[in-house]
Amino acid sequence: MTTRSKNLLLLFAVIVLAVTPLLFVNGEFGGADDAAEQAIATLKPSYKPWSSSLFELPSETESMLFALQAALGAGFIGYAIGWFKGKSVKNKNND
Repeated sequence: MTTRSKNLLLLFAVIVLAVTPLLFVNGEFGGADDAAEQAIATLKPSYKPWSSSLFELPSETESMLFALQAALGAGFIGYAIGWFKGKSVKNKNND
């Protein structure tokens, strides 16, 4: 199998993995927090939370922090992959 065909196969797999969940969600994207609140309200309607947040961030700030976390994680993973790739190329050249 050539490198080009492997890359096309991987690209197709990524597209399928990205699109498939969208077909089953039907436009309803809910977080785990909302699902937990609904489950608790269903199981025990008289439940009172024993703590609350010290402060509420605006949703834009939460989204920005989440995007920043994702970008830092992707940068770290990209750096690690490049480092290992460079290390293997260096070892090949030394042999």
